[in-house]
Amino acid sequence: MSKQQRGKKHRTPQKRVSRPSVPHPRRAAPALPGSMDHMARMLEHAKPDQVVELVLPFLWAALSDGRAPANICVDACLTLRNAYGQLGVRAELLPVTVAIRKKDGAGTLYGSLTPSWTGTSWNGHCALVLPGSERFVDPTIEQFDEVREIGMGPMVGKVAMSTREDGSLVEPGAQVMLQRGDLVLTYTVAGPKALASIVEHPEAIAHADGHRRTGVNTASLALAALRAEGVRGRAMQAPHPRLHALLRAVGDAPYQSDEAQDVRFRLPDQSGQEQWLRLDEIPLPPSTPAAWPR
Repeated sequence: MSKQQRGKKHRTPQKRVSRPSVPHPRRAAPALPGSMDHMARMLEHAKPDQVVELVLPFLWAALSDGRAPANICVDACLTLRNAYGQLGVRAELLPVTVAIRKKDGAGTLYGSLTPSWTGTSWNGHCALVLPGSERFVDPTIEQFDEVREIGMGPMVGKVAMSTREDGSLVEPGAQVMLQRGDLVLTYTVAGPKALASIVEHPEAIAHADGHRRTGVNTASLALAALRAEGVRGRAMQAPHPRLHALLRAVGDAPYQSDEAQDVRFRLPDQSGQEQWLRLDEIPLPPSTPAAWPR
């Protein structure tokens, strides 16, 4: 998200990837070639413990189809938090600043350690942290021109987790340094007040259902990609029991997007009748872990 503005709400159009081949829902929009190519490489080469966590932010970037403006980090992260959670991966918002510097030391600082709202605009920058794997995900890093020019998609890296009485997953003030081409990106973690400024604000609360819906749809398309030949075996080795249950339940069932652009799979419901079911409607064994957030 930029310092001064927040963009339009992200809607999730339906698309497919190639290599590995993934069927696309009807009424799918054309894919963004560069982002889909990144995602296809992730599907081909990611290790079992990486495949879900790497594919989702690249899928989100592809689904945005280049229409996502440079200031939707909150919408992107809230959507992806729900998408990760549907597949059994806990993801939490992490307000940060990011300093982007070139070899000569020149650079720009984005975000604020004490972000605030101006109307419906949040003046800060936001990423995600995945506690189970200690990964850091910045799905909108390419909103910044100098990073977008390199063309490598979302940023995913490692962080050192901390346990604090205030519930912080990463120590406020901690820094994460990552390389992107010739650039050095230094993220500085804001404190719990910055997080509260997002999740407790009426703007975020008002759009919670929309973020969940787009997250479910994004997870549905990710699941379709993860069940593809050459990928499913690694996905079943990922450390996410909920993902395993979903892959077994979905099998090779057809899927499509309905008139409301919700992705649905053709599967038996609780009574055994075949229906077009959303991902969060699919019957799973009682022992299946619940989706995040809980």
